[in-house]
Amino acid sequence: MYRSIKELDAPELAQRLDDQSDDIHVIDVREINEFSRGTMPGAKVIPMASIPVRLDELQQDKELIIICHSGARSAQVCMFLQQQGFDNVFNLRGGLMSWARLGLPIEQPQAV
Repeated sequence: MYRSIKELDAPELAQRLDDQSDDIHVIDVREINEFSRGTMPGAKVIPMASIPVRLDELQQDKELIIICHSGARSAQVCMFLQQQGFDNVFNLRGGLMSWARLGLPIEQPQAV
């Protein structure tokens, strides 16, 4: 069954992280060679190809914000996660490009 992907834009995500950061997990699904450029503060790095084998690391009771460079790969991951029963999944519209364009913080990622 197809469900539409829920999306947030960068300002909306920044506000939500300020308001309820404990209930939100940000997952960066870019490839390992892309992480040297940094990611959002607190983001967990799980490359897209690793998502199916690392599902046990994702908490279904939290909001999961899936990010990538432009928002395309993260949208695919959101669809996959919905098919696996995750209901509280959001795509960052425009990806890290939109986040960085607004001058929002970028830091070195947590371990892969």
